[in-house]
Amino acid sequence: MALYSARNLVKSPTALGLIQLQINTLRAFSIGTQVSQKKTLAPKNGQNIVLVDGVRTPFLMSGTDFAKLMPHELAKQALSGILKKTGVSKDLIDYIIYGTVIQEVKTSNIAREASLAAGYNDKTPSHTVTLACISSNVAMTSAIGLINSGVYDMIVCGGVETMSDVPIRHSKKMRSLMLRANKAKTIQQKLSMLATIRPDFFVPELPAVAEYSSGETMGHSADRLAAAFGASRKEQDDFALRSHTCAQQAFEKGYFTDLIPFQVPGVDKPVDRDNGIRVSTPEKMASLKPAFIKPHGTVTAANSSFLTDGASACLITTEEKAKQLGLKPKAYLRNFLYVSQDPIDQLLLGPAYGTPQILDKSGLTPKEIDVWEFHEAFAGQILANFKAMDSDWFAQHYMNRQTKIGAPDISKFNNWGGSLSIGHPFAATGVRLAMHTANRLVREDGQFGLIAACAAGGQGVAMILERHPDATPN
Repeated sequence: MALYSARNLVKSPTALGLIQLQINTLRAFSIGTQVSQKKTLAPKNGQNIVLVDGVRTPFLMSGTDFAKLMPHELAKQALSGILKKTGVSKDLIDYIIYGTVIQEVKTSNIAREASLAAGYNDKTPSHTVTLACISSNVAMTSAIGLINSGVYDMIVCGGVETMSDVPIRHSKKMRSLMLRANKAKTIQQKLSMLATIRPDFFVPELPAVAEYSSGETMGHSADRLAAAFGASRKEQDDFALRSHTCAQQAFEKGYFTDLIPFQVPGVDKPVDRDNGIRVSTPEKMASLKPAFIKPHGTVTAANSSFLTDGASACLITTEEKAKQLGLKPKAYLRNFLYVSQDPIDQLLLGPAYGTPQILDKSGLTPKEIDVWEFHEAFAGQILANFKAMDSDWFAQHYMNRQTKIGAPDISKFNNWGGSLSIGHPFAATGVRLAMHTANRLVREDGQFGLIAACAAGGQGVAMILERHPDATPN
C-alpha cells in the first residue's frame, strides 16, 4: 500500500513537497510491506524440503595438486566437511547419495567407501548415482523424493570427480584372452593361447569425453552449436573472460564460503583456492587456435571448461527437522525436472528446454528469477542456449510454445563465475551450482533462483530454489 500510495503522490505535482517530508516513514513502512508480501512457493505435499548448507573442496585442474589422490579421498573431505560446517552428528544422517561419472573400479560404490572413510556410521546406507554432469543434481533430487516419501529425514548428497587418474583398459581382445587364460588348466593350453596374441592386443582403450551414440566429443558439438546459433568467437571469448573476472572478484570478496581447504598428504600448505581462475586479456584469448574443428572453429581452450578434480557435499532435510536441530537452512528446494532431446544436434541445449518448463511448473516468470546459475560447459554452449531461449522460431518449432521465454538477465547470471573459470568436476558441479544460488540469494537479497545444466546424452536438469527466511551469509 505504501509503495502504491507513493506512486500516486508522485503523479501529483502539488504533492511533491510532501514526499521529502514523508520519505523516512514511507521507506520504513514500504520495506516492511515488501517483505511480508513476497511471493512464496508452497510445497505440493505440504512438506518443506530445505538445503541446509553445502561444501566443496577447491576445484583444481587435473594433473595438479590432487593428481595423486583417489576419488574417495576427495569425497571423504567433502563428506566430513559438511558435518563440521553444520554441526550435525553423523548418527543423525539417515542416508547418503553420491555421484561420480568416471568410475574408479576399486571403489565402485564410492558413496559407501567415501562415507566410511569420512567416519560416518557404518549403519548408514549409501549408494552412488551417475548422470554425467548433473550427477549431484540427481543425488539431491533423489533425496527430495526419499524425504517426501517419508522414508528418511536427513540425507547427505554430493559428487566427486578425479580426472587426473582415469581407468585405462586393456583392449577387448586382450581382456578376452586373459579371461580365457584363467580357465586354462594345463601348460599346453596356456601356451596355445599365448600363441594367438597379436600386436594390436596391446593397444589400450582410453576413456573419451565423447558421446557413445554419435562418437562425437562435446567440443565438436559445442562448435557446431555455436555456429548454428551464430555465437561468434568474440562473443564466446568475452563471455569466458566475464566468467573468470566474476569468479576472481567473488573469491577476493570472500563469497566462496562453501569452499573448504584440503590438506594434501605430504604437502605443508593446504590447498585453499580454485586454481583454474585466470583473468586473461581479450588479445591473449583471441590468439588461441581452435581446439576441435580446425582451422575455422570458434571453441578454444580459453572458452571451454577444463578437466577438473574436486568433490562436493550438501545436507538436505525437512524444515521441521532443521528447526528441531536449531539449523538455519540456506534455501527451500522447490521444484525440479529433467529433460532430454536429440543427442547429436541438440546435445547441449538442456537449459533452453528445461528453463521454460520449470518456470511453468513453478508458476514463475523470468522477471521473478533473482539469481540464474547455469553450468558453463562451453561459452558457445551458453550463448547458444541464450539465443535459443530468445527465439520465437525455436520455441514454436522445437518446444511447442507460441512465444519465446527470453534469455536470462545477464546482470543476474552466474555473477560469481561458473564452470569455465571455477572448474567442472563432472559429478560435483550440481552442488556447487546449488550453493552459489543459495548464497547469492542471501547476498543479493533475492527470493528465487533457477539452476540449469546440460549433460551428456542430450539431457539436462532445471531446479528452482527459494531463499529461506533464516538464511544468512557465512
